[in-house]
Amino acid sequence: MTSSSSSPATPEGSLESAESYYFTHNPPPKDLQTNITLAREFINRHASSQRRVVLVTSGGTTVPLETQTVRYIDNFSAGTRGACSTEYFLENGYAVIFLHRLFSLLPYSRHYSHNTRSFLDFMQEEDGRVVVHEQHQQAMLEVLRKYTEVKKEGKILILSFVTITEYLWNLREVAKLMRPLGPRAMFYLAAAVSDFFVPNDRMVEHKIQSSEEFSARNKGEGTEGNTKLPAARTEGRSLIIDLEPVPKFLKQLVDGWAPEGMIVSFKLETDPSILVDKAKYSLDKYAHSLVIGNLLSTRKWEVVFVSALEGETWIRVPSNRRTKSFSGVESLVGAADLLGKKGSEGPKLASGQDIPHGEPAVEIESLIIPEIKKLHSKIIEEAEARTANA
Repeated sequence: MTSSSSSPATPEGSLESAESYYFTHNPPPKDLQTNITLAREFINRHASSQRRVVLVTSGGTTVPLETQTVRYIDNFSAGTRGACSTEYFLENGYAVIFLHRLFSLLPYSRHYSHNTRSFLDFMQEEDGRVVVHEQHQQAMLEVLRKYTEVKKEGKILILSFVTITEYLWNLREVAKLMRPLGPRAMFYLAAAVSDFFVPNDRMVEHKIQSSEEFSARNKGEGTEGNTKLPAARTEGRSLIIDLEPVPKFLKQLVDGWAPEGMIVSFKLETDPSILVDKAKYSLDKYAHSLVIGNLLSTRKWEVVFVSALEGETWIRVPSNRRTKSFSGVESLVGAADLLGKKGSEGPKLASGQDIPHGEPAVEIESLIIPEIKKLHSKIIEEAEARTANA
C-alpha cells in the first residue's frame, strides 16, 4: 500500500483551495441535507436556552476501493471513547450531536452491545413475556432511566457516516451550523479518521478482480476521459493500492468553520517516548484548544491533556479502580510521563485524581469530561471578557 506523489488529491495552495478542491471533486453523501436539517433544528433549540452544545465524532472511517463498494480499508475503532464520553457530556449538562460510524457503539446501548455475550443472554421468558434476568435488573434500569431522560429532553442527536468523505462532509456542514454558538460550541473529535483515501476520480466502479483473466478490465474504469490509473488495481498476481493523503482540514475548524468553538482532538500513539511531543506538535500545528494524548496500551487508564491555557496535565485512574482491558499493558502506565523528566517534578495531575479508592471500576471518560468542562468554562469566560472590553 503506497501513497501517491504523482497525482495529488489537492492542488498546491492554501487550506481554502485544498478544501474547495476536495469537496468539489468528492460528492456529498445522499443523507447530507437531511442531517443538516436535523442539526440546524437541534442547535437552534439549544442555543435559545444557552445550553452548551458539543459535536462528538466517534468510530472509524472506511476508505472504499470501488464505487460499488465491496472492498475497503478500515481500522479497529469500535467507537468506545466517543460513545462513553457522550454519556458523561450529557451528565455534565451538554447537548450532544453524536456523529458516529454506522453500527459502531452508541451511548447507553454500548453497555450491552459491546460484549462477547449476546444481549439476549440478559433476558428470559416468563408467562409469555420477555423480562430481564433478576441479576441484571438494577443495572439495566439505571441505564434505561438515563437514556429515557435524555430522549425526553431532546439532548442528543445521532447522525452517522461510513466513509472518510461522508465524515468530512458532515463535519464541515455541522461545524458551520454551530458557528453562531460562538465559544459555547465544542468539537470533541474522537473518531479514528483515515489519513489516506481514494479520490473519486481514481476509483473503479466495479469489484476489483483477483484473477488475471479479468483484472485488466479494472484498468480501463474510472471517470470518463480520465487518464489516471485506478488507485486500487491488480497487476499480475499483486493488488496495488495507491492512496492519496486526506487534506488536513482540522485547522479549518479554527480558521473558517467555527473559529470561536472549543476544539478537542486526540493523538493516539504506540511509542511512549514520543506521545507528549506529538501531542504538543498537534497543538501548535492545528491551534486547537486541547489535544488529548493516549497510548494504545494504556488508553483506558491514563491520558495527557496538552493545552495552551494549562500546559501538560495527566489524568489517571487509580490502579485498583481500573477497568479490564484485553490489550492493556499496565506496566506502561506512567511511562510517557517519566521519560525525559528525571530530576523534575513532572506535570501536574488533574483534580479528579483524589477520588476514593475501591470498587466499582472507573471509566476514564468520567474523569476526562469534567476536566474538559472546566477548561471550556475558562474559554467561555475569556471570550465574554473580550466581548465586554471591545
